[in-house]
Amino acid sequence: MERRKGIDRRTLLIGGGAGIGLVVAWAVWPRAYLPNLAVRDNETAFGAWLKIATNGQVTVAIPQCEYGQGVFTTLPQALADELGADWRMVGVEQAPLNPIYANALGLAELFPGVLPERLQRTWAVRNALMLTGGSTSLRSFEAPLRSAGAAARAMLCKAAARRWGVDWQECDTTGGHVVHGQQRLRFGELAAEAAGETVPDDLPLRDGETGRLSGEPLPRLDAPGKVDGSANFAGDIRLPNMVFAALRQGPVGTVKLAAVDEAAARQVPGTLHVVKNEMWVAAVANNWWAASQALEALNPRFEVAGRVESETIQAALDAAFGGEGERMASAGDLAAAFAGARVVTAEYRAGLALHAAIEPMTATAVWEDGRVRLWLPTQAPGLARDAVARVLGIGTGDVVVHPVLAGGSFGQNLEHQAAAQAALIARELKKPVQLTWSRGETSAHDRFRPPAAARMTARLGTNGSISGWLAKIAAPSTGHELARRLTGGGGTIGASLAAGGSGDASAVAGARPPYRIPALAIDHHPADIGVPTGYWRSGAHSYTAFFTESFIDELAHVAEVEAFSFRIAMLAAEPRLARCLSTVTSLGGWQGGLPGSGQGLACHAFRGSYIAVMAEASVGGDQRVQVDRLVAAVDCGRVVNPSVVEQQIEGGLIFGMAAALGATTGFTGNRPDARSFRDLELPRLADCPQIMVELIASDADPGGVSELAVPPVAPAIANALHAATGVRLRQLPLIPGGE
Repeated sequence: MERRKGIDRRTLLIGGGAGIGLVVAWAVWPRAYLPNLAVRDNETAFGAWLKIATNGQVTVAIPQCEYGQGVFTTLPQALADELGADWRMVGVEQAPLNPIYANALGLAELFPGVLPERLQRTWAVRNALMLTGGSTSLRSFEAPLRSAGAAARAMLCKAAARRWGVDWQECDTTGGHVVHGQQRLRFGELAAEAAGETVPDDLPLRDGETGRLSGEPLPRLDAPGKVDGSANFAGDIRLPNMVFAALRQGPVGTVKLAAVDEAAARQVPGTLHVVKNEMWVAAVANNWWAASQALEALNPRFEVAGRVESETIQAALDAAFGGEGERMASAGDLAAAFAGARVVTAEYRAGLALHAAIEPMTATAVWEDGRVRLWLPTQAPGLARDAVARVLGIGTGDVVVHPVLAGGSFGQNLEHQAAAQAALIARELKKPVQLTWSRGETSAHDRFRPPAAARMTARLGTNGSISGWLAKIAAPSTGHELARRLTGGGGTIGASLAAGGSGDASAVAGARPPYRIPALAIDHHPADIGVPTGYWRSGAHSYTAFFTESFIDELAHVAEVEAFSFRIAMLAAEPRLARCLSTVTSLGGWQGGLPGSGQGLACHAFRGSYIAVMAEASVGGDQRVQVDRLVAAVDCGRVVNPSVVEQQIEGGLIFGMAAALGATTGFTGNRPDARSFRDLELPRLADCPQIMVELIASDADPGGVSELAVPPVAPAIANALHAATGVRLRQLPLIPGGE
């Protein structure tokens, strides 16, 4: 068996002693943080990641929120591969809140530049930052899970070798057994003995072996429960004597709740209570429908300050360009490149976008003896716990968060308003309360993907390449806003934000082109639009890729160079992206973007992964955009489960298409115009194009996947529409005749 050097024993936290089960963990955290996995009668906990029961059941603790992206499959698969487990005997459970599972990479991806790199790991661990986001699940946790599996494998082999009287290094594991020649022992038989073994100084990791689980399209572990209905989502929680709440918040700019018709609400059968807060009111009943009807009868009125309209949002973006802005990235001498040159300019815009997850905001809370317990879908359970503690005025130790499966998210469940509201209602009523926002409330009080505008300027060289590039982007400082909101705005985060400049790296993330351009600059012009914004699948990349790849296409036309050749000539430093482009044009039958072809290209490098997309699109007689085909070539490094990767790429393509053609809202009278799925023009089954995805084999470390396909879809469609119609659409959503 070929093996490569793994990780030193000193980086492993291993429990010793006899027991019925086995738990192993790889730790890069201070030893003061002890594992706190729940242990059943047939299990013994020795660490933070892995349990083996007497019947051979392998249970993997996952610190990430499963909202459809497949982490409850890919992460256990990585561990099971190193362990040599039988996939039929592998299960998963949500890891408890613990600094051991801190995700420093998630902090860096979601809040770039908010904290110095040297402080990110420390802050994440000290604040138990269990965070799902930024396509970091596999990138953050594959290594510790593989090491935990390898450590358990070594300990099981040592226990078996001791029984057989052989060298443990001559043993191996496969299919849930330790094997040596014809001798075999099940994991469950060895667990108690293996718990007392030590991990070798040089822990071997599997490499180049056949019969491995990694790289196989294994069935998802979360699928059966979701299919048969046994999986618990937030709305499935039922507790004794539980009541149900519906809630209404005021429009953007609300100062306070002004008046309600409480008497009318109490006439609704089933109504039990009315709970008022300065910023919202909730109706509580013995079922949610009654609570919803009582809320309508309350007819709450709010005192509102300021005015937010679609026009004021656009005016704020325009006004932002009047300021100097802050330079976020640069290379070369841009002033010299532009001096006396004839330049090409274009302006692009992107509107507010809704998350539109299928699950509305929901949380269940119980208040007992000065403590609160919560069940909610959350991408940041520690931050949710802290927010609830702040609003209740209690210690974080008096708040217990039980994360549950999420019905989609796309960044929505980073927010924790519903958790804080449910906790306040539960404390007032002294009863278990399940709060569910209506679809209208979830839409009206979404933390939208921010709008943005870009003024692009470029100089073409004599050989058709780009010699100078300037992107001036006006957008809210959403990363700073999100960091303040999620963390309470104080402490290290608050101090770091106060000491920093006005520019927000997250607002222009992805704006630096992957192409070879000698002189370039990226400027952020912060815009105050008066609307709360938040993280949305792929963040700013969703609009910066549209700006960049649309402008690249325009420059190719000005240079009279075919769009693929124009791009590929500038990608010598990005061979993986160049290969994606070459693959997608070959696979998709690229015709050169000829007028009338209806074909468009776009590519993007993101979170350590690379993608190119070719779209075929047209405009029908009803002036609606029809996307006929999407072809994607993806290099995301080493793949753990190709089926899950394909699912995420296909889902990302559809998500990106939805955002390109709809999923947005204007504002009227401080309220968003979109209040339901019907208002979002989301693609239906009949609207979905033919999709083809090619995964390019790679031995590179895994990159992010769940957000990867979103950014290049809109520019690919926009470029295809230009080829089909000759008209360049420069605003998202893409509406023919809209400009």
